Parts: sequence; structure tokens; C-alpha cells
Amino acid sequence: MSEQAPEIGFDEFLKVDVRAGTVLHAEPYPEARKPAIKLWIDFGPEIGERKTSAQIAKHYDPATLPGRQVLAVVNFPAKQIGKFMSECLVLGLDDGEGDAGIVLLRPDQAVPNGQRMH
Repeated sequence: MSEQAPEIGFDEFLKVDVRAGTVLHAEPYPEARKPAIKLWIDFGPEIGERKTSAQIAKHYDPATLPGRQVLAVVNFPAKQIGKFMSECLVLGLDDGEGDAGIVLLRPDQAVPNGQRMH
């Protein structure tokens, strides 16, 4: 279990832009240091398509991910992950088994792509 982060103000929270998007395409990323999957996600017309690499291979098969809605931070700067440029940060939770198995966060009902978390 991780330590609780320091308290922040609401204005600081609003700086983190978390949006819903739909996975368009997913493929294994065997070159990654830890088992990962490359994702291409549609965040709607305002933001468009973004790609990312996520360490979710323990619980997900790339073939089952297209069509799944996820939540991601879309206002971090792009980051080079090996030979792949990550343009957003998909959100997930550790499965609690101590081996960094990540479970994706997603809306429990379909929402339009690009909807911002409040």
C-alpha cells in the first residue's frame, strides 16, 4: 500500500485533466522493461487520438482491449518510453498482489469520448 499524497487545493486538482476515451487499437510491447501493452485511444474531437504504453499485460490481452473505455490524464507532456512516445497516462490501480499487476480504471457506463472527470 502506498503512502497518502500530501493535501492539495481544489485549484491544483483542476490542473489534472482526466478524460474518458475508447481504446481503438492495442498491441503487445515486448521491448518494454516490464510487460506492457501499447494503446491508441480516441478522446473525441477536441483532443483526438493519443497513444500510450501501459504496464497492464498481467490482466489484459491486447485483443480484448479495443472498444473498452478507459480514463487517462491527457495534459502531461509526451514521454519517450523506449522506442515509443507516450502521449497520455492511462489510469489504473495495483491489484494488491505485490507484482505491479495494474487494473484499468474505467466508467461503469458508456460516456462520450473526451468527457472530463469531475
